[in-house]
Amino acid sequence: MTVTAIVGANWGDEGKGKVTDLLAGQTSYVVRFQGGSNAGHTIINDFGKFALHMLPSGVFNPNVTNIIGPGTALDIGVLLDELKDLSARGVPTPRLMISDRAQLVLPVHRLLDELEEERLGNNGFGSTKRGIAPFYADKYMKLGIQAADLLEPARLRNRMERLLETKNVLLQQFYGRPSIQAEEWLPELLEQAKLLAPYIGDTTSLLHKAYRHGDPILLEGQLGALRDPDHGIYPFTTSSSTLAGYAPVGAGLPPYAVQNVIAVTKAYSSCVGAGPFVTELHGEKAEELRKRGGDAGEYGVTTGRPRRVGWFDAVATRYGCRLQGATSVVLTNLDVLGYLEEIPVCVGYETTGGIIDNFPITSKLEGAKPVYQRMPGWKCEISDAKRYDELPDAAKQYIEWMESEIGVPIETISVGPRRDQVIKR
Repeated sequence: MTVTAIVGANWGDEGKGKVTDLLAGQTSYVVRFQGGSNAGHTIINDFGKFALHMLPSGVFNPNVTNIIGPGTALDIGVLLDELKDLSARGVPTPRLMISDRAQLVLPVHRLLDELEEERLGNNGFGSTKRGIAPFYADKYMKLGIQAADLLEPARLRNRMERLLETKNVLLQQFYGRPSIQAEEWLPELLEQAKLLAPYIGDTTSLLHKAYRHGDPILLEGQLGALRDPDHGIYPFTTSSSTLAGYAPVGAGLPPYAVQNVIAVTKAYSSCVGAGPFVTELHGEKAEELRKRGGDAGEYGVTTGRPRRVGWFDAVATRYGCRLQGATSVVLTNLDVLGYLEEIPVCVGYETTGGIIDNFPITSKLEGAKPVYQRMPGWKCEISDAKRYDELPDAAKQYIEWMESEIGVPIETISVGPRRDQVIKR
């Protein structure tokens, strides 16, 4: 377990936080390598139930060094609030380092995200309005502000002024909003800089040293393969790569470092946000699955929005596992399906060009209909099972069918939301 990436096989919300929290006890470092506070990881352990958006999911393990890598979108306010919440709830102060190269999500990024989603109305992309798209736009326009800039007030002011030049034209001329001056935000940023200064450092050198020593490292991904801007359901994607191939880049490790890729998928499908979702359910069937899913129903950790839900999609999951280069799969939420007499599973898509079993581009997905096969249900509670042989035969049949469809071994099965509710095969 030298360097392992934990990533999503689907649209996100697969249960990566739980898996990271579980495996963190066997590792030395947990690294967030992309994304920002726009997606949450729900974790239930001995300290209680937590929703993390910015902190890595290893913060509950005192022997783990948690790193926010250079590929992340650092939202300082969210990070500081989460650290306060951990302290208030009795969690020991975590070991935390922030890459001096990580860039900052600023209030103007969130403002522009909100204004654009409001302008688009029904044509919006389902943004969480956490400023992620404007942040990454600035990053690649070379206007971004790095964490290290917080420690140099004169440089910080200069970078802020340059960033706001074009933003103010956009705010005034396009959105009809007043302009923003750097002085409005500098005092707060400088106060935050004092709090963050002890955490900011050269995390890349630290991780390279750890890698050379053979220390185990977990790279924690956000969202899933189908939200990747290059390979996902574009334009209904996020703005950073969600793939394991990006993990060493966003963490600051060499590309050959990642030896294991754990793809996480649910026993059914769920998704927050807009875009094509072939197996989506509606009405009573959707509500029944939604209320039974997760630990308290299928609702977005970040937004609180009801998640869209559907049956397991073998076409999408196989594609996601291939994109991720999965070496193994963790299957979550298997216990949720225990109420069903039989379980529909999607094995293909009906399109205008015929039935296909490969995942197509977005324009072809939008009119696709699912082709279902039906599996026997087990009609019983399985959340107390500790070993694979304790599962009902129908549940084992479901797992083994899924494994054959996606072509990757399912090595771990989650049968409940708590850290200890897992079965190793």
